[in-house]
Amino acid sequence: METTKKVTGKTGKMGNSEFHEFFVDELKDIYWAEKHLSKALPKMQKAATSHELADAFEKHTEETKTHITTLEQVFELLGEKAQAKKCDAMEGLVEEANAIIADTETGTLTRDAGLILAAQKVEHYEIATYGTLRTLAGTMGHSDVMELLQRTLDNEKATDVALTEVAENFVNEQAAAE
Repeated sequence: METTKKVTGKTGKMGNSEFHEFFVDELKDIYWAEKHLSKALPKMQKAATSHELADAFEKHTEETKTHITTLEQVFELLGEKAQAKKCDAMEGLVEEANAIIADTETGTLTRDAGLILAAQKVEHYEIATYGTLRTLAGTMGHSDVMELLQRTLDNEKATDVALTEVAENFVNEQAAAE
């Protein structure tokens, strides 16, 4: 069976292929995830004990808003409406973060260690998603979209590293001593 690849310009499009529709559907999923996360991060920030972790959550809230804007640009480049589709994975990850807040004592670094764990689970989910979406965009010839997704992927990786540094610099050790 012969398949025809319809690519036009820098943000080429594979017509209405099932692969393209799958790609757009997954963009809708991560769009919902980022919007949901942007509402959850301030709660995590408020629950944090250390100023360093609270600052990291505040920074990530702003970055998440940028990720939402970037995804809106991606939809625009693809000629698609920016639309969210419920992301069960992110909903579960945020529920887990809420459970950690409920199950740990206020003002403890044990809570911070738990919040870092929850946040890194989110980051790893986002890294996996953006990495795959970037690759799919490249496969379809959407080079502009690929570049935008790569920027977001790089940012997600940097956030993961920053959270590891907060954990390793003092949170984990002090939490273990509580």
